[in-house]
Amino acid sequence: MQIAIMIEGQEGINWERWKRIGRAVEDFGFQGLFRSDHFTNSAPIDQDALELWISLAWLADNTSRIEFGPLVSPVSFRHPAQTVRQAAAVDDLSGGRLVLGLGAGWMVREHEMFGYDLLDVGPRFDRFEEALQVITGLLDSDEPVTFDGDYYHFRDAVLLPRPQRPGGPPILIGGTGRKRTLPLVARFADEWNAVSTTLDTFYELNPYLDGLLREQGREPGSVKRSMMTSVYFGRTNAELRRHLEPEGLSPDKLDPRRHFFGTPDQIREQLHAWEEAGLERVMLRWRQLDDMDGLEALARAVL
Repeated sequence: MQIAIMIEGQEGINWERWKRIGRAVEDFGFQGLFRSDHFTNSAPIDQDALELWISLAWLADNTSRIEFGPLVSPVSFRHPAQTVRQAAAVDDLSGGRLVLGLGAGWMVREHEMFGYDLLDVGPRFDRFEEALQVITGLLDSDEPVTFDGDYYHFRDAVLLPRPQRPGGPPILIGGTGRKRTLPLVARFADEWNAVSTTLDTFYELNPYLDGLLREQGREPGSVKRSMMTSVYFGRTNAELRRHLEPEGLSPDKLDPRRHFFGTPDQIREQLHAWEEAGLERVMLRWRQLDDMDGLEALARAVL
């Protein structure tokens, strides 16, 4: 199983931290580095929130090995025409290492703060579906794209230069909803991210997605299975408790079928259980943004 790191970009990420984390993730041997795309937190306190696509452009040009991308970039405040142009350019700059995570949007506060219309859930997913149609159309087609929807209108739109990778960067969609999210994964995605679900739910949804893919004429293996979730790691039990206490947590309050937590042996055991279930990549959310010694210790424990 591939093991990557995920960072909450709105929780204090600035250039100094981003550069240090990017270099560390590559040097320590992790498979990738992913980050959220938010302007602020869902509730105060507001912290540094380095702009996503600028940060990914830096990563593309200053690393050579790791995959990276947004988890996820919302179409609710990023127009698909701009997103697809940025994604194609960053993917080319990196030599084909971007994973393009896309989402419908969810955080009310950032939309109200900056004047974006989040929409009710139904229309929000209608808009997301249209954005996916447009983005995949522009990435896939060498011919001009025309599209008339309720939310987006394109007239003979072209994406130039053409992506160096045929079809452009792979599309990732996250979520566990059977009604809208998983059908969109089956139609448009190259990677499904289960986003902090439980092991039992993953066992249920994995074959369900297989069936949806077959209905679309796609092989189940054509969509990678991944999950972003928190990791609480300590080299000793005492260190683990020190990391949990600021969040009001303790080992007995965490579910090993949902979270990754513990000392090296415990983390490895939990990862093995998910790999047995069919998970191909995990993005471990690292909250100690200045603890590179701890991040290196995690790499030594799980890689």
